[in-house]
Amino acid sequence: MQNVSTAPDVATPRLMVRTTAAFYAMGGTAVLGLASVDGPRTDGRVLVLIGVVALVGALLLLGVGERVPRAAFHVSVLAGTGLISLAVVVAPDPASAVAAAAIYVFVAVDAFLFAAWRPAAAHLGLALVAQPLCLGAVPGVHPGVMVGTTLVCLAVAAVTGLLVQRASSASRDGLTGLLNRRGFDAVMDAVRAGEPVALALLDVDRFKQVNDVHGHGAGDQLLRSVAAACRQAAPAGTAVARLGGDEFALLLSTGSAARALAGVEAVRTALTGCAFSAGIAVRTDGESGADLLRRADTALYAAKAGGRGRSVLSGGDASRTAVDLAAALAAGHVTVALQPIVSLADGSTVGVEALARWQDPERGPVSPAEFVPAAEAAGLVGDLGATVLRAACTDAGRLATAWGRRVLLTVNVSGRELVTPGYADRVLQTLADTGWAARDLVVEVTESLLEASSALALETLTRLRRHGIAVAIDDFGTGWSSFSRLDTLPADYLKLDSSFIATSTTSPRRAGMLRALLELSGTLELTVIAEGVETVEQEELLTRLGCPLVQGWLHSPARPVAELVATEPVPAAA
Repeated sequence: MQNVSTAPDVATPRLMVRTTAAFYAMGGTAVLGLASVDGPRTDGRVLVLIGVVALVGALLLLGVGERVPRAAFHVSVLAGTGLISLAVVVAPDPASAVAAAAIYVFVAVDAFLFAAWRPAAAHLGLALVAQPLCLGAVPGVHPGVMVGTTLVCLAVAAVTGLLVQRASSASRDGLTGLLNRRGFDAVMDAVRAGEPVALALLDVDRFKQVNDVHGHGAGDQLLRSVAAACRQAAPAGTAVARLGGDEFALLLSTGSAARALAGVEAVRTALTGCAFSAGIAVRTDGESGADLLRRADTALYAAKAGGRGRSVLSGGDASRTAVDLAAALAAGHVTVALQPIVSLADGSTVGVEALARWQDPERGPVSPAEFVPAAEAAGLVGDLGATVLRAACTDAGRLATAWGRRVLLTVNVSGRELVTPGYADRVLQTLADTGWAARDLVVEVTESLLEASSALALETLTRLRRHGIAVAIDDFGTGWSSFSRLDTLPADYLKLDSSFIATSTTSPRRAGMLRALLELSGTLELTVIAEGVETVEQEELLTRLGCPLVQGWLHSPARPVAELVATEPVPAAA
């Protein structure tokens, strides 16, 4: 049986909007027809206005209805009730008033099709009270007509409610009250192309053992407990289903792997005395529901094969660190620290590099050396990168405002991000959302990544550069580095690795290499930034060799933006 506190299964946003808009359009058309009736009471102009308002309401519903909260549905039903009541009161004659009152049936049908029983009954009650009151205000309407129209509206509402309940029960699991396979398939089919969703498949570990040892009654109670935990802890807007046996499904309204993983782990926390394995897949652009289900199922198999009682993202493996990181990303606990980039020409701070920081409430500060590889392995690096970029642009904007001048911002990018479809669009959207200028952003990639990258990664970098975003080759000076590649890589900056700088003052050959590299970079119009500058000797050597920019502990460690805002940096040269 359908829960009285939940909306019917047919109440998908698209169907709700289209049906309600159709009722508005039909009701508005009917009222415009009544406006043409000659009668002793009104001249029809008010009815014309009501009809036009209803038609405009239909257009608004079709235009923006699917993007507004579900609560707006109740507002539209209440507004419809008000328009109908006004049309009845200003009807030109008794017959027209009765005809207008018949439109209350639309309210009854709409409410019981798409609202839970209690709010539907409230809408119906309001309509049943308004109908006789408004008809009673029209001279010449017989009380028997009022009773008859009220009973008709009540009967239509009752039949609609029973039919909806019958239809809902066909798509509901009898044991748990969740959607069954049929109902879940209908929800999957209703997901629009391009809508961000994630699918999680949950499988109760060792469920057969519970049935064998404790009996089927205990197994049924365990399944009800899992269903209750899913209802209680799953994020708002999640469709929850029991697909059969001990397998459950969550369709989450998010395109974020971190939020999807955090949602599943919230269910795990709410469920005591039972362990489950989970496979999670986030839908990619153009992916069908069948392919999404197949990927989630593959991830579930990997979770069970890997020891059970764990979650696995499609294409990754969620360690405990990754699970905690997903929760931190979803809660907004991952921030950035900014390390100043200093000009050796005048000592001014010309830019900052954004570095990810995670302060866990229980573990304290977690090193990027721990959580970045965990994010890579679990498939969370896209969410981590998006969080860092947005926070970096926001904080750098605050810093530029406080200092009253432009600030260069550099942000690290992973190889997985570069080959993710739509990455460049998301970067540009983040810039638009935060107001950070493309000309002041530098994305950092390692040369090893560029060497091994596909054509898609290089194409992404090329597109970013076309929009004014600069590219830096990071960690140059490590094992992959090759002078011969500098003229072929799509780059604007060269960041010398700290290990390269560390030996430059003690090794004449390394200092000679550094001089040659700086001269070659100048010829290729690459701006060099030396990383890891920690001593005065290193900086003096870099100054003599003509290195333009440095960063490192000699000038400042990475610091929160609030600390940098409070400082008075050396002003940039005019």
